[in-house]
Amino acid sequence: MPKMKTNRSAAKRFSRTGSGKFKRRRQGLRHILTKKSAKRKNRLGETTFVDSANERAVCALLPYA
Repeated sequence: MPKMKTNRSAAKRFSRTGSGKFKRRRQGLRHILTKKSAKRKNRLGETTFVDSANERAVCALLPYA
């Protein structure tokens, strides 16, 4: 049986934490920053976790995570 392949784009975007959750960055901090408030940009710069509804999908993309 051959090894399963890891989705490389998902491997660059998500990482597994010690408790087993997937950590991700927030979207919306790449461009059009002038109309966004400083409070909003600070919040977008923080990392967050993948919610439970999408965790199975991420887990399927990263079989060895």
